[in-house]
Amino acid sequence: MGENAIGRFIGGAWTLVRDRLAPAAFDLVWPRKCEICGGEADNPDSSICMSCMMRMPFANMHGCAICGRDIGEQRHDNLLCSDCAGAARPHFDRAAFALRFEGDARRLLLDYKFNRKIWLARDFARMMAAAAQRRLPVEAIDLVCPMPVTLLHRLDRGYNQCWYLADLVAHSFGIECRGDIVRRAGRPRRQAGLSEKERRQNVVGTFAIRKKRAVVGRNILIVDDVMTTGATMSECARALKLAGARRVYALALAKAVK
Repeated sequence: MGENAIGRFIGGAWTLVRDRLAPAAFDLVWPRKCEICGGEADNPDSSICMSCMMRMPFANMHGCAICGRDIGEQRHDNLLCSDCAGAARPHFDRAAFALRFEGDARRLLLDYKFNRKIWLARDFARMMAAAAQRRLPVEAIDLVCPMPVTLLHRLDRGYNQCWYLADLVAHSFGIECRGDIVRRAGRPRRQAGLSEKERRQNVVGTFAIRKKRAVVGRNILIVDDVMTTGATMSECARALKLAGARRVYALALAKAVK
């Protein structure tokens, strides 16, 4: 058996253990409860029961053609919001998000981000992949990059919550995921409490590209947990395009509601 065949066999065995056998074994020892209602998790591959899943605040897929922002009941795929039609147009080519950042979605995301409930990433990544398939040209994407976190946040939480989401989304599409491409630079103020204009100004120059050869001429998907105004993802997209990326798409788990 050649080295490539051995590698494929090992990779396939690991995928089987990770995705099928390990979850089943854990379910036998620690039966899962729904993270929202506390009842039985009746979906064998989810931490959210079917009833609660149906009530999640899923995003409107027919928002602004670029940033995805809800622009009312109009369902035309080429409409732009006032920002994207004007000077505040973001640097990413198109964005998608799975949920509105409210209610149970907000509580679950905060638990995932700050309370180390990393297992929720599997459910979140499935929602994000579905949103990406509906709004983004997934077949044209060459590389997935998680949004980097600051060193202080990494030390405080012990992990980059965006990495797990990006890795699972990339795996579902069979696309390479790299967390060593984009890094944080500079020391911006906290975004919380700033206006949209201040947010855009605050993040200018806060991303640097480590390995430019990896992005030149490629279509890249950047993945974040929450999109508020889109300023941070836009600045990340700007840095990638300056480094030679052909197109940059943005995918977030949730979008803040105005």
